[in-house]
Amino acid sequence: MPKNTNHRLTLVLLAFLATIGAIPGVSAQIPEADVGKEQRIQMWLDDQDKNQDGKVSPDEAIRQMKANFSNLDRNQDGFIDRAELAQLVDRLAGNRNRSEGNSPPSGQRNQIDNRQNVGSRPVSDAVQLIESIPYADTDNRRQTLDLMLPKVHRSKALPVVVFIHGGGWRNGNKERGRGRLEPFVASGNYAGVTVGYRLSGESQWPAQIHDCKAAIRWIRANAERHNLNADRIGVWGTSAGGHLVAMLGTSGDVESMDGSLGANTQYSSRVACVADFYGPTNFLTMNATAVEVARLDHDAHDSPESLLIGGPIQENPEKVAAANPITYVSTDDPAFLIVHGTVDPSVSFNQSELLYESLEDNGVSKTLITVEGGGHGRGFPPKTGQVLEAFFDHHLRGIETTWADQTIQAVSWELRR
Repeated sequence: MPKNTNHRLTLVLLAFLATIGAIPGVSAQIPEADVGKEQRIQMWLDDQDKNQDGKVSPDEAIRQMKANFSNLDRNQDGFIDRAELAQLVDRLAGNRNRSEGNSPPSGQRNQIDNRQNVGSRPVSDAVQLIESIPYADTDNRRQTLDLMLPKVHRSKALPVVVFIHGGGWRNGNKERGRGRLEPFVASGNYAGVTVGYRLSGESQWPAQIHDCKAAIRWIRANAERHNLNADRIGVWGTSAGGHLVAMLGTSGDVESMDGSLGANTQYSSRVACVADFYGPTNFLTMNATAVEVARLDHDAHDSPESLLIGGPIQENPEKVAAANPITYVSTDDPAFLIVHGTVDPSVSFNQSELLYESLEDNGVSKTLITVEGGGHGRGFPPKTGQVLEAFFDHHLRGIETTWADQTIQAVSWELRR
């Protein structure tokens, strides 16, 4: 595969490495002052909450949070939860205001807090952000998307990269996709969409895929208005988001997975290509193929997978099958790029192997990038970003590129036991 050394690739790699935690101490390509309170809390959880239970244990904590764990654990229950992280954000904000000599008068504090909670912004002046667009004709804030457009277009109808966030289907938000998409959009070659969806605490499966498909239909319905190429929509997701983009790829126009949300049901929800980063597939086999250091019991009644389908997964195989992207694989599915670490403690590498084998059996174009020694988005080297860029350029922009299944060595990272 040709090696691209231009400015855009540098931005892509930095944003990708930062958001997966491969650059120590960096969570996203967003200036600290521009990160809202909830977004910062979520960044910390994404960075350290490896079993996705919504809190950080002493074994999971890293860097300054590990060094100050006992002080941050205000109720001394052995975990740092969201409330305690919120207190930390407030203390850091207060320290920053005092250090800059600009502590606001009491009458202005609520106004400033509200402004900070709006959410993160793209870092590039080359990007226009249109926030929280409803795609399902509801007033549910989860059923909204952010549209990112380049201020200078390099084509009349821009291909679209859609990002779907992870978080075990029970955490996370669309804002975390902005830093990942910004380099693609800033190049002028793509539009970007980051999608929110209902979490499992609000609605069970298949609500999540119904939301994602409604978002794809909204893009098609509004393509002409925003100068988008309705035929060139690629999707990218990590972890639970990887599962959802795989579902978008394999279920195509499957009626039961399409749902009927929104006013755009006359449009197709099919996508042109799928980049699935360490997403689960067959929940029933996750425990059996987990690495030794895995701390999450996927079969438990309160596991992310059980909460998603509404019951213990081993007791509900039919519901599990309905949420398995492999169930819907067919010969007309779009091309897949699958990236997964071999020692992932949250989603076993075998989950991607199963998907790859099914795609191969059905003659679907697919590429598997094995990150030898890589974890749950950890230790991924720059090569993964290069492949991702080439994949989208090939399938969405028509740039001829070749690559093959390959194993690449993870960069140094800490696997905590």
